[in-house]
Amino acid sequence: MQRFYGLVWMCLLLAVPTGEASVLSEEGLLKEDTITILLEGADEDVTPKRPQIQFNARFSNNPDEGCFLDPEQDECLQNCHYNSSAKTFIVIHGWTMSGLFESWLHKLVEALQQREPHANIIVVDWMSLAHQLYPDAVNNTKLVGRETAVLIDWLQEKGNMSLKNVHLIGYSLGAHVAGFAGNHVTGTLARITGLDPAGPMFEDVAAHKRLSPDDAEFVDVLHTYTREALGVSIGIKMPIGHIDIYPNGGDYQPGCGLSDVLGALAYGNFGEAVKCEHERSVHLFVDSLINKDKESFAFQCTDSGRFKKGICLSCRKNRCNAIGYNAKKSTSKRNSKMYLKTRAQMPYKVYHYQLKMHIFNYMDEQETTEPTFSVTLVGTTNDSIPLSLNVPEEIGFNLTNTFLVYSEEDIGDLLSIKLNWEGTKQSWFSFWSSSYWFPAQNKEKELHVRRIRVKSGETQQKFTFCLKDLHESGIAPGGELVFEKCRDGWEVKSRKRVNL
Repeated sequence: MQRFYGLVWMCLLLAVPTGEASVLSEEGLLKEDTITILLEGADEDVTPKRPQIQFNARFSNNPDEGCFLDPEQDECLQNCHYNSSAKTFIVIHGWTMSGLFESWLHKLVEALQQREPHANIIVVDWMSLAHQLYPDAVNNTKLVGRETAVLIDWLQEKGNMSLKNVHLIGYSLGAHVAGFAGNHVTGTLARITGLDPAGPMFEDVAAHKRLSPDDAEFVDVLHTYTREALGVSIGIKMPIGHIDIYPNGGDYQPGCGLSDVLGALAYGNFGEAVKCEHERSVHLFVDSLINKDKESFAFQCTDSGRFKKGICLSCRKNRCNAIGYNAKKSTSKRNSKMYLKTRAQMPYKVYHYQLKMHIFNYMDEQETTEPTFSVTLVGTTNDSIPLSLNVPEEIGFNLTNTFLVYSEEDIGDLLSIKLNWEGTKQSWFSFWSSSYWFPAQNKEKELHVRRIRVKSGETQQKFTFCLKDLHESGIAPGGELVFEKCRDGWEVKSRKRVNL
């Protein structure tokens, strides 16, 4: 798979005109050695292009309709019914191979109109500058950003717009356009949302050459396609906002399988091959607009590996946040990397649980294979399907193990937990033969679990579940243990009193 993406990027980048490559290198945009070599060429000057940009304040499914704002024509503010007291959303698309607006743009505008019916929604149409070879489009982002800043300054002066009401939403290359606009505008924008900002030629560059926290009061970023090929990824990997959210680790999105990519390539459509995961960032944002009652939350964690272990499900000190439109600015000055799981389709919300189990192995001499556990969560509303206890490394015996599980359905209040060890129960014949003929070599595999401690990520509630049958703590392949709520809160160890 990695080789496949590498070949795709190589084909795209080998087609770059040599003169423009040198300009990009001088500006420091080409940080990856592989890409720099592919784009090396003669030191020729590039004639600056005049920006070909339209600011559509009445965007619809009909491309012939619209009302366009022009900083050189003050009367268009009245003609387009600009509302100076309302919120203003500026939506910016990214690189395009087709030269046409993609369907996500209409869905996003419609969702914004539904959520904020009185708001001004402006679409930055830079299609003619984006429908270029990728390095050309990259080189045009600064031009588009500066022109967008001119528009915003004009709206402040002639439209009495307050920057406190301005929210830029940029997808892919459009996220960096939003960054450049925020960098050049007079004053400070309230918010920029980066939807899977483009990675090639922006990874590891200086802050002023990409979207960064300096570009607005609040910069939030959704990363959904950070898989590497030839040292780069389509979506930027590095954190570049005040909060950077990585759904499902930011690399593989549910519902975007290898078969989808290969199927798209079989029909010669590269755009369709990459859009599922890259575009997922947009659909997560749309989901946050239209499904207010199913708000998805992300949790702060140092890396994806620790999150997958179930370690990071705390909301203390701003360690959790809603994603998309509902995200709130963190009071912390440090960048926050945040993670969550999602479903494969809208609504994307899932319910996260942290499970802690102390797994006992009383037979030190037995060679117990790695158990494959699953749990079924029984609630007041629904029961979950069997949820695998995924172990990033290995289970520790005679130690407390932490797991992350998530349910796609709201189970309500958790009542009980069924723990299963997947496998086949030992037959009477195999048990008799192993114990009679080879008693030392073939002891029955058995582990013991006495209680499970649970924390809900969404409610932050903590409960302890004890064995339904207190005398049966052993579990073997094919076996099941049932745990019921036995007390509120975590188990608290008694503290030794210190005599003064």
